[in-house]
Amino acid sequence: MPIKLGIIGYGGMGGWHRKNAPKVDGVDVVAVYDIDHSRVEAAKEEGLKGYDSLDDFLNDKEINTVLIATPNHVHKELAVASANAGKNVIVEKPVAMSMQEIDEMIDASKKNNVVFTVHQNRRWDKDYCKVKKAVEDGLIGKVYTIENRVHGSGGIIHGWRNKKEYGGGMLLDWGVHLIDQILYMIPNKVVSVYAELFSVINPEVDDYFKLLMKFDNGISAQVEVGTFCLRSLPRWFVGGNNGTLVVDDFEGHGGITKINNLADEFGSEIVETSAGPTRTFAPRPDEVKEEIELPDANPQWTDFYANVRDVIDGKAELIVKPEEVKRAYSIIEAAFKSNETGKSVEL
Repeated sequence: MPIKLGIIGYGGMGGWHRKNAPKVDGVDVVAVYDIDHSRVEAAKEEGLKGYDSLDDFLNDKEINTVLIATPNHVHKELAVASANAGKNVIVEKPVAMSMQEIDEMIDASKKNNVVFTVHQNRRWDKDYCKVKKAVEDGLIGKVYTIENRVHGSGGIIHGWRNKKEYGGGMLLDWGVHLIDQILYMIPNKVVSVYAELFSVINPEVDDYFKLLMKFDNGISAQVEVGTFCLRSLPRWFVGGNNGTLVVDDFEGHGGITKINNLADEFGSEIVETSAGPTRTFAPRPDEVKEEIELPDANPQWTDFYANVRDVIDGKAELIVKPEEVKRAYSIIEAAFKSNETGKSVEL
């Protein structure tokens, strides 16, 4: 069954879906609903059906799937209304404003026997797929730490994302992506969360945060996002007991450094460095190190829509599952609580 997509919220992301979703075979955008009449008219000029009324939009029999790309605070009511109208539902991230809202959305989808998922498109980022494969293939041994960050220098958060009441701020914007990436890579239970949120340039919402997740298998994962970082650290840093992985950017540039001799095999002499004498932090000789390339990866973000299409046809399981969405949001709620209390939150 082809996806006949109706878009709620025809702003930046709604326009992105309008342009890109039809690149997938069996996906057509047919209609738009927006409270801004000018956006409705823009949709009509592009050959789509445009609606000023949500009821009229949801009563359109041609639409079988709804994409919600509105400010975060109205995701729940729109998702529930769409499910009750018998439409499959795709929601832009973050899925909602609370765990209770997510449960209501999931319940509505089950009650009406429709598909419900979230556009966690960054599971298909090239840099992420390279890191995930390297970790899963054991290329650096047993992983003990992962750092996943995005630094930008613009500073100002624009539009509704700069308003707390609409669900703005970086934890709910980019943070939900990076948390989802970590959790999709590491299926183990998260046992604690510690987070600090800052309002550096934007007084109402967080524009910098640092979050630490500890897993029951001993891995420590750090997620960091900042909008006013005039110099950047690597996109990824992953440490294992047999090597170190670094990815510099979203294109996946970087590499892996491994050792081919154990520490006690190249001597224990004290070495004089610019920082003074040291043995523990003496640089390893080049002959005991091995530089290898990151695994190849050529992910296609279109797999998201292809998966939803196949799930609707009963040919596949959802890649972005509701229970995974809830798991990620539980980390976000714990992060907000940790920031408020100044303490680690046990899960």
